Parts: sequence; C-alpha cells; structure tokens
Amino acid sequence: MSSIMVQGTASSVGKSLMCAGLCRIFKEDGYRVFPFKSQNMSSKFYITEEGKKISTAQTLQAIAAGLKPSHHMNPILLIPKSDTGSMVVIDGEDTEKMGAREYFNLRPRLREFIREKYEQVSRENQIVVIEGAGSPAEINLKEDDIVNMGMAEIADASVLLVTDIDRGGAFASLYGTVMLLEPHERARIKGLIINKFRGDKSLLEPGIKMIEDLLKIPVVGVIPYVPLDLVEEDSLMERDRDKAMDFLKLDRELNKLAQVLRENLDMEYIYSLLGVEDE
Repeated sequence: MSSIMVQGTASSVGKSLMCAGLCRIFKEDGYRVFPFKSQNMSSKFYITEEGKKISTAQTLQAIAAGLKPSHHMNPILLIPKSDTGSMVVIDGEDTEKMGAREYFNLRPRLREFIREKYEQVSRENQIVVIEGAGSPAEINLKEDDIVNMGMAEIADASVLLVTDIDRGGAFASLYGTVMLLEPHERARIKGLIINKFRGDKSLLEPGIKMIEDLLKIPVVGVIPYVPLDLVEEDSLMERDRDKAMDFLKLDRELNKLAQVLRENLDMEYIYSLLGVEDE
C-alpha cells in the first residue's frame, strides 16, 4: 500500500479535483485506488446505497476511482447548521449538533478512529489518495489536527501542495504556507502545484525558479485553467440522484481532467513518491 496526500494553500484551490484526477489516472494505470478525506465540512452531501452520508467531493472521487461511494472514504462530515455549529456525521451517521469549541475538544478522541479507518482502507488498496482541508497553515487550528499534517503523519504520506494562481498571490501563498509549518511538517511537502494558470507559461518560469530556490521544493506541475463540468455539487445530491447522476457525462469530464493532469504533472516523480512504477 502507498499513499499520496493533496493539501492546499486555502479552500477551493483545486484539492478535490486534483484528487479526483489522480484517482482516475491511477485507475487507468491498473492500480486499486481509494479516495480518503478524514474530515470534510459541506452543506451538501450524498447518501450511499447503505444510507450513509458522505461529502460530494469524495463521491466524485469514488466515481473517478471506479468505486461505489462509501462512508469509509469520508469518516467525518460536518454539515453546517449555523455560523457556530454543525451536525457531526461520524461513519455516515448523524450524531449530534456541536459548536465549534465542543467539536475542537472532541478531536483528540477522533484521532484514533481516523487512524483505524485509514489503516483499514490502506490494507485493502494499493494506493490511497488523501485530501486535506482548507490550509495546513491555519495555525490556530493545528493542535490535534486530524485532516492536514496530522493526517499526513497518520498515513506517513508525502504531500503535494496546491495553490490557485487565478486568485493572485500564488507564490506568496506557497511561501507563507510552507514557512508557517514546523520543520518536520515542511519535510513532508514533496511537490508544489500551481493550478488554474492562464497565459504564457514562459513568463511564469522565473517565479517557479525563485520559489523552488526559496523553499527547496520542486514545482511538479502547472495546471492550465480548463473549464470542467464537475464543479456543481448539487448534481450529486441525493434528492435528484437518479436524474442528476449522469455517469457518462461524469466519465467524460473525469477523463478530460485526468488527461490534463497527465500532460501537466510530473507523474513519473509522483509515482516515485508512491514507490511504484509509472505504467
């Protein structure tokens, strides 16, 4: 078993689709791959065949991996109910509504639960693609972390750090994120990915060289901005499952995503991090 983790410099920089694309690539290359996100927060969810709730992001990644969506892919789901509280879904089942402080205090006890879940899925699969949440540099939330560097430690996973250049400030985001981490956490970041690039890549090259020199971490991909019909989470919601789950369309878009990543990521290097050969 091998694992790779995708973390981001912020929310909505492309972590979920990066994981979906990698799941599709590994599946195409003949590996048994499994998506995993220890904790997700979303107002939208999908109900599996077993009646369990999981995030729509892991549902899409399951489809990319050629698997049925499973609650083992998303052990903890937080469904916001107010500005300060969420319904806590554990193992696909509603438990109780908790305030942020109450849940924060619960995290140390959830760490062992997450470890057991991860070890279970890792035994049954060749590659586990792990998605982080938000940013690993949210220094006020790092204590007892179970979704970013804390999860990377549980899985002993190499980390790819993604930033969205379309927002602006991509190099500052990469530098600031890495430098706010502890030295042992920085050591887990094995590659940087610049997502949603538009324009002449040659103009980006000086910045790539400078950030590599500053951080001593290679930029392993510059992903062009590509419109994909995969961003509407409502299309995966339970209320319209039979109508909205257009698997042929999803497959086409996932294949398109995987092709873009193949063409713009150093997949040979990523396979070397996994310790398996690029097929």
